[in-house]
Amino acid sequence: MPNTKLLLPLLSVALITVSACKKEAGPDGNATITGHVKHHEDAIPNATVYIKYGATELPGTDPIDYDDEATASASDAHYSFTGLKRGDYYLFAIGFDSACVCDVIGGVSISIEEKDETVETNVPVTE
Repeated sequence: MPNTKLLLPLLSVALITVSACKKEAGPDGNATITGHVKHHEDAIPNATVYIKYGATELPGTDPIDYDDEATASASDAHYSFTGLKRGDYYLFAIGFDSACVCDVIGGVSISIEEKDETVETNVPVTE
C-alpha cells in the first residue's frame, strides 16, 4: 500500500503545476487576432468569422458552437478580434466567393503566447 503521507503532497504539487501551465483563452485580455478571409488568395468580403475560446480543433460548423463572431470588411475581407487573453483559439469562416459563385468555409487554429500580442493570420476557406 502506498505511503499516503508522501502521496498527498506529490499529488498537490502535480495538480498545481498542471493548472499553472494551462492557458486561459477568452475575453478580458489585451491581445488581438486579426487577418483576412481568403479563398485561393482572393479576399472573401463580408464573410462571417467565428471564434471558439480554448480550442485547437474544429468544434463544429454550427454558429452555436462558437463564443463570438466578426464580419469581414466589404473592401478587403479584414477581420479582427480584440481584448483576448493568452491561450488557444479556433477560427471558422463562412462566406461566398463571387468568382466561383459558391459558398466557402474553412478554419484555422491560433495560439496567443503573450498577453499583449497581435497574431496576424488569414482564415483559409474552400468550397
